[in-house]
Amino acid sequence: MIDHGLLDGAGRHVVLREVDGENWRAVADIAPRDDQRARVPALAARYLLLSLYEDVWTSLAVHADGLVVGHVMWGRDEDGSYWVGGMLIDGAEQGRGVGRAVLRTLAGWLAAREDCQVIRLSYHPGNTAAGRLYTSLGFRPTGAVEDDEVVAELRAGAVAATGGG
Repeated sequence: MIDHGLLDGAGRHVVLREVDGENWRAVADIAPRDDQRARVPALAARYLLLSLYEDVWTSLAVHADGLVVGHVMWGRDEDGSYWVGGMLIDGAEQGRGVGRAVLRTLAGWLAAREDCQVIRLSYHPGNTAAGRLYTSLGFRPTGAVEDDEVVAELRAGAVAATGGG
C-alpha cells in the first residue's frame, strides 16, 4: 500500500494498493466519462492487461476511504526515468480531487526511490484539464511527443517542494 495521508476534495483518504484477488474486478470496471472516451480506454481493464502482458507497467488500484475509484500504473523506462501512465478515475468520482491526490501520492513514492531522477507522463494535447492538473503539480512539458501526446516531466528533487510527497 502506498499512503501519504492525502485526502481528496471530499475529505476521503486516498491510497494506492496492489491490484489483487479482492479488488481487480472493481478496478477493471473503472470507466471514464463518456466525453473522455476519445482519449482514454472505455475501461481500466485495458490498463490491467498491459500490466499483465507487458513487462513495463505495474497497475495500482486507487482507493478513497476503501472504495475503488480508479486505476493508475507506473513503470521505469530504459533511460532510467519513471513514468506515470494509465491514470483513470471513474467518471462519477471526477472533480473531487482524487486525481490530484493520486499523482501527489505516486510522485512522492517514486521520487523517494534512490534511483529516481525524473518522473514523466504524457497526455493528449486536447485534454486541457489534465494539462492544468499536471502543471499545477510541477510537471513541465519537455517538447517531446509520444504517440501524439505531450510528454511532461517533474524532477524528483522538486516533488517535495511542489507538494508531491
